[in-house]
Amino acid sequence: MKINDRIFVQKTDITQLSVEAIVNAANNSLLGGGGVDGAIHRAAGIELLEECRGLNGCETGEAKLTRGYNLKAKWVIHTVGPIWQGGCEQEAETLARCYESCIEIAVQNSISTIAFPAISCGVYGYPADKAVAIAVSVIARKLEVSPGIKQLCFCVFSDEMFRLYSQTLEDLAAGSRL
Repeated sequence: MKINDRIFVQKTDITQLSVEAIVNAANNSLLGGGGVDGAIHRAAGIELLEECRGLNGCETGEAKLTRGYNLKAKWVIHTVGPIWQGGCEQEAETLARCYESCIEIAVQNSISTIAFPAISCGVYGYPADKAVAIAVSVIARKLEVSPGIKQLCFCVFSDEMFRLYSQTLEDLAAGSRL
C-alpha cells in the first residue's frame, strides 16, 4: 500500500529487501537477539557482529550505522526502541526519537531508500496501534524536510501490522490527524 511515491508498507522479510539501508530493531548491546534483530544478524553474517562489537552498544532512542555485509542492503541502521512500561516512562518520546535518529543517519549518509520494521512492537511489548501512529507521524514529518530520501518502506510480517500501517497511511493521505 502506497500513499505516494515515497512511503509505503510491505509484508515481507526485511532482510530480503533491495534498499540502501534497513533498520534493525536492536537491543542495547547491538550484538544480536531475537526477532528482527536476530534475523538481520543471521542474514548479514559474522562480520556484522564483529563491527557491532566495536560500537560499544547504543542508548535507547538513538541509532548507529554499520555496513550490511551479506544483506542486499548496503547499510544497517541499528536503533534501540523503548520497552513498554504502561506509557508513563516517556516511551512515546523515546520511540519517536528512534525514527528521528534513523532518518538523521540516513540523511547524513545520503541514503535514499530505507526500510523500517515495527520498532518495539515485538518482545518490547509496545502497543502496535500506538507505535504505528508514532512511526507514521514522525516519518511523514521528517520526510517533508528530507528530500534526499526517495523511498521509505514500513516492512511488516503479519496481516494485522499490515492492516494497521495501511490504515494509518491512508488516514495520513486523506489529511486526517494522527
